[in-house]
Amino acid sequence: MSQRKYFGTDGVRGKVGEGKITPAFAMKLGYAAGKVLSKVGTKKVIIGKDTRISGYMLESALEAGLSAAGIDTAFLGPMPTPAVAYLTRTFRAEAGIVISASHNPYYDNGIKFFSADGTKLDDDLELAIEAELDKDMGCVESEFLGRATRIEDAAGRYIEFCKSNFPNALSLHGLKLVVDCAHGATYHIAPAVFSELGAEVISIGCQPNGLNINDGYGATDLANLQKEVVAQQADMGIALDGDGDRLMMVDHEGRALDGDETLYIIVREALKSGNLQGGVVGTKMSNLGFELALRDLGIPFVRADVGDRYVLEQLVANNWKIGGENSGHIISLDHNTTGDGIVAALLILTAVLKSNLKLQDLCQGMTLMPQVMINVRFKGDNNPLENEQVKQAVVDAEATLGDRGRVLLRKSGTEPLIRVMVEGADATEVGEHATTISEVVKTVCG
Repeated sequence: MSQRKYFGTDGVRGKVGEGKITPAFAMKLGYAAGKVLSKVGTKKVIIGKDTRISGYMLESALEAGLSAAGIDTAFLGPMPTPAVAYLTRTFRAEAGIVISASHNPYYDNGIKFFSADGTKLDDDLELAIEAELDKDMGCVESEFLGRATRIEDAAGRYIEFCKSNFPNALSLHGLKLVVDCAHGATYHIAPAVFSELGAEVISIGCQPNGLNINDGYGATDLANLQKEVVAQQADMGIALDGDGDRLMMVDHEGRALDGDETLYIIVREALKSGNLQGGVVGTKMSNLGFELALRDLGIPFVRADVGDRYVLEQLVANNWKIGGENSGHIISLDHNTTGDGIVAALLILTAVLKSNLKLQDLCQGMTLMPQVMINVRFKGDNNPLENEQVKQAVVDAEATLGDRGRVLLRKSGTEPLIRVMVEGADATEVGEHATTISEVVKTVCG
């Protein structure tokens, strides 16, 4: 991918009021996108957002810019990212826009685009938008200004879409589920999906106030979900992140499954049912135990760079259908064009019901290697990964681990963090190496 000036791996993201996440930039971004999109098709864009208080501001600014370029907008209100991808396709819009910073705190926000097909924008369109951003903003004549409308039944449409991904012959009747929506965009969607399919649903993290998204709840913080599952004697817990594209699960004993385990369950069920096409795409962060378990099943496996964009690129390149990240992003192209936490949970529940096994039993056949990841915050434009002390610390760890483990350092694509990951057969050794390397990175970062 060509170097971007404004777009990152997942659109534009940052702290509200700083850099690119300001009303002025959002308005100009809307205008630039509108100018580009008006040249390639119909003049309609769908806008959805999560529950951050800044979403109102950015939504209005984007609409103003799009209108000035002659583009009509249709507002969805709070809506999961995968819902925007789906509704962009069904409404035949030229593009979909999501205002969200996913799993980040409320004071961050972001803007990302979907194509008319519900996939990430092509590189050439992103580059064309960036080129327009460097030009002065204008305005079409009044008679050509874009209009704004609201899609009132968006939530109901997406609920029905999610339910359509669950077999008609099955029911969730008799299952008690705790559903944690992270005070995010699925708060009015996920509980309805599972209850309408027959489950008894206990909802937590479903009281968004604009400031509490991902705060102590959701896929990035499972403690409350684990406690509630045990207290309610539930069959399992389902945790979604702020924009609903990430899934983590908890079994009936309160044990958390990570994204590699949930992806393994989905892959194995697809293999059993004859619906697995080719192999599976993971990332550089995928656990070595996951790779070995797929090898035992005779399933090809490739690692993409971290980020659902890169997982999707590898799926398309290989003509495969299933991939994901250990953070809980799971893509099943037979069901949606992007990661979809609710749909992924329904695929897991399908496997549970078909096998008549508990969630933890479905993980049999895969043993996760101990893996430790430490995040180190850095400032400025310096790249700690190029520092010789950091490189030497990695070399030393790799020499000790040999073929029994691996080390991966990378910059986060969404936050100013260096992620230090060490994996190996011995948990104590892994933890020691991760700590040593992260301390070196901290020293370098000042």
